[in-house]
Amino acid sequence: MHQQSAPQPTPPFDAPAARKLRTALGMGPEHVAYGMRTSFGLPHVTPDLVVAWERGLATPGNGELIALAGVLWCSPGELIGAPRTLREHRIARGLPAEDVARGVGLELLAYVRMEEADEWRGSERQSTALAAVLDLSLEDLVTVTGREPKLAMMLRSAVTTRWQAYVRPVGKLLTLERRIVGHALRALHTEYQGRMVPTLSWGGGGPAGADADDAGRDFLERIVDRFWSTIRRDAERYGDG
Repeated sequence: MHQQSAPQPTPPFDAPAARKLRTALGMGPEHVAYGMRTSFGLPHVTPDLVVAWERGLATPGNGELIALAGVLWCSPGELIGAPRTLREHRIARGLPAEDVARGVGLELLAYVRMEEADEWRGSERQSTALAAVLDLSLEDLVTVTGREPKLAMMLRSAVTTRWQAYVRPVGKLLTLERRIVGHALRALHTEYQGRMVPTLSWGGGGPAGADADDAGRDFLERIVDRFWSTIRRDAERYGDG
């Protein structure tokens, strides 16, 4: 049975970047369309379609994105927003699935299924290889390997209870030095508790308590982003890589 699969969602396209790159090259939409038709075999691409991409009215597919990058003399990654999924990171690097599967030691079909389901099931060794092949930061690796929800749960518990109890489990989850994790958890705990002081002082009643509740809720919802920001800030301050 050979059935045409439904087209997969394309990575987030950066329309302003596409227009900026085109104008920097002194090209018009007609030049881009001509290049994509003649050099990349995409006869359906017209100047109007190029303009629609740049205005955010349409989004190029995978093949169109790669061709557009070729015409604009840039990498596909320069034409997409910040990648989040495994597939988006691969496309941002301009790599075929075959290369990634080979690089991490997986059968192509097994890798493609993980990518389609957006569920990484590789071993720790394969995860390390994935980070190398796709040039992933630790933050990106945690996201694409599905560890972010567990990290968020640990971080919320750390800032609302005793942060010291979570230094080891967070460090193990991320394979980060405990010293680095400890600095970050202590800072986050201090910041969160400081936001909740009005609630503690006023018994949670009145405008002050409500504001603190809102601030605390927002803090917990964005706890993972705050954690990585703290890690980066500490790295700059103390010179950690």
